[in-house]
This record gives sequence, C-alpha cells and structure tokens, in this order.
Amino acid sequence: MSASVLYDSPGPKARVRNRIFAVVGTVAIVALLAVSVLRLADKGHLDPAMWDIFNYAGIRQNIADALVATLKAFGLAAVGSLVLGVLLAVARLSDHAPVRLVATGFIELFRSIPLLITIYAVWVAFLTDYSMWALAIGLSIYNGCVQAEVLRAGVNAVPKGQREAAYALGMSKTQVMTTVLMPQAVRAMLPTIISQLVVTLKDTSLGFVILYPELLYSARLIASNTQVNGQYPYVSTIVVFGAIYIALCLALSALATWIEKRGRRARTGIVIPDATAKAIVLTSDPAAGGGGTDAGPDHSGITKN
Repeated sequence: MSASVLYDSPGPKARVRNRIFAVVGTVAIVALLAVSVLRLADKGHLDPAMWDIFNYAGIRQNIADALVATLKAFGLAAVGSLVLGVLLAVARLSDHAPVRLVATGFIELFRSIPLLITIYAVWVAFLTDYSMWALAIGLSIYNGCVQAEVLRAGVNAVPKGQREAAYALGMSKTQVMTTVLMPQAVRAMLPTIISQLVVTLKDTSLGFVILYPELLYSARLIASNTQVNGQYPYVSTIVVFGAIYIALCLALSALATWIEKRGRRARTGIVIPDATAKAIVLTSDPAAGGGGTDAGPDHSGITKN
C-alpha cells in the first residue's frame, strides 16, 4: 500500500467504511434534493407559467441591458485592478522606505475594509450620480490590493540568481523589474490572477446597493414586480440569473486556460548556435581561414593526415 503525505492509505476496513459513508451521503443529498423539488412544486414555483415570463420581450431586453451593464463594470474594474495591482506591487518592493510604507499601508487598509463599505463610501462621497464608476472604482481598489500581493509573491518567487545576473549585465532596477521579474511573475501567477478576476466579476453584484442596474439589481426588479398566479417568480429568476453568472465565470475560466496553454507553447529561452556546424564551415571554407579540406599544415602548425 502506498502512503500519502497527509495521511496513511486506508486499510480494508477503512475502505469499506468509506464506501458506506459515500453511499449514505449520496442517498441523503438525493433525498434532500427530492424533498426540495417536491416542496417547490407543491407551492407552484415549478409551474410552466413561472418560466414563461422569460419569453416576454421586455424582460429579455431588461436582462440583456443588465448583462451589458455588468460587463461594463467588470471591464473597468478588471483593468483598474490590474493596473493598480502592478503599481502597488512595484511600490511595495521599492528600496525607498517611504514609498514602501505608503503602499503597504494602502494595501492593508483596503484589504481590511469590507468591499461593500468601500463601494458605498465612494458612491456617497464622490460619485453619487455615477454609480457605474463608483462600483468600478471600489472593485478596482479592493481587487487591486489583492492582485498586488499576488504579483509581489510572484516576483519574490523568481530565482534570485536571475535578478543578480540582470544587475551584472548593467541593467537598471526599472529594466530588471519590467523585462525580467514582472513577466515571469505574471506568467507564474496567471491562474491566481484569473481566479481573482472571476471574484471581481461576481462582486459586481454588489452594485445593487448603489442602485446600479446590473444583473442582480435586474433580477430583484423582475422577481419583485412580476406576479404569476398570485406569486412572485423568485425561484425561476434565481435559476436563470444564476445560470448567467455561472456561464460568465466559466467563460472567463476557459479564457484563462487557453491563455495558460498558449503561454506554455510559446518559444522561450536563448537559441544556442551549433558549434559543430560552425567548425565544419571554418574547416571547409578557405575564405574563412580554415585551409580547405586538403591535407596540409594549418595555422597551428599541425600537419593534417
């Protein structure tokens, strides 16, 4: 039997017990789902009329507008968080103590404050009439601080010898950071960066607090203002909008996987010239000083046989 780093491999009795627990747990989950579906059906939430509301042109247009608004806020927040993350990461790695302290204080402050409070404060204090920018700036501040820590970890993970070699070649600190350290940090931490972008996409749902018409705000309006047979379609609305969020996150994850695979296929490294081929050229080309292929003394005074 092979052993894991975290625990020993289960024996015969443990394997039987684990199978029993797995079967019991699966049966319990299936039973819970069945009870939930039956209760929803008894209350009329699964009636076809509850789902037919999404065939109305007005509701479809509302969903489309909310999706566009969500993507706008996410696009601004994604770009803003990445730019701010790079700046904060470079500042926190600075050799100047004041710059490093200011960046560290900024990161620790806004990582400690709940994101909802940051968004609401930006909206109330500065951008009451521009809810989209308030949402994008709040998301950029919080996620930029997180991305800064991710990039800083990636820079620190680069082997120290590469930095020393770059300095030995006469590169400035800016050149070392932009051409040696940061590209490798981004490539190494790309899965984590994309994961945080997925979090940023989901956090756009906090825009409903500041009355920004994103997906969650639209879902709340549809569910609370549309009656079907005397009931509000909360269940169908949650399922439809939840599916939209899942589709967006899966699309972003697929994009990240494609970028990562493309990066792995990229040609990297320094091409080393073939020394054997160069030697053959030198010995066969008289113009190159190799003396041709005929026997005779070469430049070193050794007679060729």
